[in-house]
Amino acid sequence: MNKDDPSTPRRPATRLVTGGRDRATSFDYVNPPLVRGSTVLHDSVADMKARSQARLAGDDEVATYGIYGTPTHQAFYAALNALEGGYRSWALPTGLAACTMALLAFVRTGDHVLLPDSVYGPTRRFSRQTLARFGIDTTFYDPCIGDELEQLFRPTTRVLFLESPGSLTFEMQDVPRLAAIARRHDAFSVIDNTWATPLFFQPLAHGVDVSLHAATKYIGGHSDLLMGTLTVNERAWPAVREAMHFYGLTTAADDVYLAHRGLHSMGARLALHRANAERLIAWLRGQPEVERVLYPALADDPGHALWKRDMSGASGLFGVVLRPGLPAGALEALVDGAQLFGRGYSWGGYESLMIPAFPERTVAPCPFEGRLVRIAAGLEDADDLVADLERSFAALRAVR
Repeated sequence: MNKDDPSTPRRPATRLVTGGRDRATSFDYVNPPLVRGSTVLHDSVADMKARSQARLAGDDEVATYGIYGTPTHQAFYAALNALEGGYRSWALPTGLAACTMALLAFVRTGDHVLLPDSVYGPTRRFSRQTLARFGIDTTFYDPCIGDELEQLFRPTTRVLFLESPGSLTFEMQDVPRLAAIARRHDAFSVIDNTWATPLFFQPLAHGVDVSLHAATKYIGGHSDLLMGTLTVNERAWPAVREAMHFYGLTTAADDVYLAHRGLHSMGARLALHRANAERLIAWLRGQPEVERVLYPALADDPGHALWKRDMSGASGLFGVVLRPGLPAGALEALVDGAQLFGRGYSWGGYESLMIPAFPERTVAPCPFEGRLVRIAAGLEDADDLVADLERSFAALRAVR
């Protein structure tokens, strides 16, 4: 087999398969080795000093101790960097850890951060409680904001946090415009890119400094992994690198191996996730109890123009808004009536899930309060999933 030239241009779907592959370190096997370890042995005191100095000088691939990553980590990081056009990547124990560390890396007491009002609930609570306890102020903003965002910046604003589409309510944000505003104010922009995955959106190419993922979701893809990732540009890396090292956050090589393995099949899985989502959405939009479906890939979705401009695809997660006036207990009957759709707080795995959703809001009340359901389309047969929705809606209609 001829040696692959890493400089040869590759399309994203090909990068998913080949990213992180290095025959020089994998003994000619397709997959990189699973290297577990804490202690790294050195040839001499001089070697110890040389490696330590190299790491302090910024060489993040030199091996000195397991906390900084093994060849298993480096292979995964190389794959992520290739997908997202990043300078460096890092894996963390959970997606929430990626969210929180992406904030903590850039702030100190007296600073200010901006978060969209549609942000993931635990990120919201971390900002309102933990950051507040550290003397860091948070302002929530309308996720559909434009140039008026500039008025919310302060001299102490250090981070603009983005999430597009927004958690639970799927608002699309004008990422290039908002990231440019942050750069004008010398603030760092961070985006939770989990819904789009590195395959369908590359935030760093649109001016964002940090792209984070809950790799628990589509990257892992099998509901057996907890992990978060950060991929950053050269501007953001020194602060992120320092935070990771000082907080001592790392991820086990076994989990990193699973995440890397998940990347290889993510493109194929996402195609079926989306196909099943579209089949379910078409059926749902024909039900009289459904007011609307929240999914940016729909032509009539308010965020469709931004989705079409910035993203190259869509995943299988969407929201369903029930019409007002349904009897008490109807939402619960809908969710409980399912047999195939599991009730679980995750998504991105091979299984379909459905939960009632209750978005938290600060800027303005959520207009869908008490009548929103989130659905993650899995990889089951679409006809079986539609039949399960029919059972669910029959249970809803039985409520009086």
